[in-house]
Amino acid sequence: MDSMKKYIAEFIGTMVLVILGCGTAMLVGCDAANGGGYILTALAFGLVIVGMAYCVGNISGCHINPAVSLGVLISGGMSVADFIGYVIAQCLGALTGASVLAIIFGVGGVTDMTGGFGSNGLAGVNDSIVAGLLVEVVLTFIFVFTILGVTSKKADHGSFAGVVIGFTLTLVHILGIGLTGTSVNPARSLGPAIIAALTGNTAPIVCVWVFIVGPLVGAALAAVVYKFLESEKAK
Repeated sequence: MDSMKKYIAEFIGTMVLVILGCGTAMLVGCDAANGGGYILTALAFGLVIVGMAYCVGNISGCHINPAVSLGVLISGGMSVADFIGYVIAQCLGALTGASVLAIIFGVGGVTDMTGGFGSNGLAGVNDSIVAGLLVEVVLTFIFVFTILGVTSKKADHGSFAGVVIGFTLTLVHILGIGLTGTSVNPARSLGPAIIAALTGNTAPIVCVWVFIVGPLVGAALAAVVYKFLESEKAK
């Protein structure tokens, strides 16, 4: 039952992330000519993490991101069974969140400024798969590396961990939005891409694998590096 509560918390957290984060991107747009849209979208994603960290963090740890869960798994912070449960819950949460956005923007007649439910793309890197992968690997490395640091048992950040993590997500979004739309979260990318495809826009689903592989590789690297740096042998 405790595991199921964790999965429900991850489902809710990821759903909220997509609704508020991707929803803000849909509403304000994320193009180079609209810098204000960058900041608003970056803040939306970051503030959701802050809010959810203090809401469901005590229940599931507030991963709401398969890449974060992978980092925690490699670091020895969760079991394989829980990892699988978390990822399934996160993906379902993202899909539900994107579905809610489809209803809101469809019924309400609100214009989707991103053209694909806030999904990610490679336009900002001239459609380069290599560049897109590199961006996602680097940004996810920074994000997950920070999470592992502030949540480490050896750290003493107390109740400020959620704020640090939220602001770090905001920071990586400020750089990444103009490049790939910033994923650093496979579930956040997959949900909107699927809903976009179901509504006729298949472009996001074609390259969605970049935003699954990139973040997972970045998270794995972050976990391995942090585990090495924190180990007794490294001292």
